[in-house]
Amino acid sequence: MKNITMSADEELIRKAREKAQRERTTLNETFRGWLQQYVNAEARAKEFDALMQSLDYVKPGRTFSREEMNER
Repeated sequence: MKNITMSADEELIRKAREKAQRERTTLNETFRGWLQQYVNAEARAKEFDALMQSLDYVKPGRTFSREEMNER
């Protein structure tokens, strides 16, 4: 694993560490997770586009009203 140095406002870092602690993780783990999502964002967007294209055959046949869409 490689170390990197970043800079941010002290107050922001303090709040981020507190939030990570409440979530029972570390700022490093949170950043590594974000970095992984950042790198994979384009692939996920392509997967989403492919899914939407594969579902292109679905046609509701009409426009639904707000009440109909919210019925349970």
